[in-house]
Amino acid sequence: MSSNYSRFIPGEEIDAVAQWRFGAVDAAALLLEEQARTRLQDEQAEAFRQEGYAKGFAEGLAQGHGQAMLEAQEQVNAFLNNQGQDTARQLAALVASAHAQLDAAEQVAARGMLELACELARQVLRHEISTNPNALLPVIREALTPLIADSKSTVLKLHPLDMDMLEDVLRAEYPSLPLTLLADATITRGGCQIQSTGTQIDGTLEKRWSRAVGQLGLNLPWEAAADEQ
Repeated sequence: MSSNYSRFIPGEEIDAVAQWRFGAVDAAALLLEEQARTRLQDEQAEAFRQEGYAKGFAEGLAQGHGQAMLEAQEQVNAFLNNQGQDTARQLAALVASAHAQLDAAEQVAARGMLELACELARQVLRHEISTNPNALLPVIREALTPLIADSKSTVLKLHPLDMDMLEDVLRAEYPSLPLTLLADATITRGGCQIQSTGTQIDGTLEKRWSRAVGQLGLNLPWEAAADEQ
């Protein structure tokens, strides 16, 4: 082929000529552009949807986490409050127990002091009775005084040693009273018994001692020594 074909095509080689119209190309381009725009809008909508979903998920997660933290804190506070109440109750019980033990200890100590005081008083009385028989006179006088007006026959029982020391004194003090004095070794020194018509007076040392310590809430027997009989 000649190099001239590179510049033009001879007319005899052209079978037919059709006029080129750009309308179809423009329509295709518009279609592609519309499709691209639609795809872009869809992608943007999907992106927005995904973003909204992610945002909502994050917000929900944060809200759920915050709610969980709030509930956890409430549970902790409730636990601490309950622990505080339990501790307060335990402390109150401990204090009450301590007070009760202290009161019991104080009562024991007070009783011990009373018993000690009574023991000392008993020793003093024993010594006083053994050395001073006249200590019995006030007891006898108190018992006989109501009987003087009636002038009834009266029997007075004393320990033999007390009788020896007090017989003369009593007969001198009560000359008008029909008084019979009897020595009775069963009566502890420092005590007496009086019998009159319809009247019996127990002035024994054991009975008087029991009344005295009973007023202190104690129950301590006299327990007289054998050598005092």
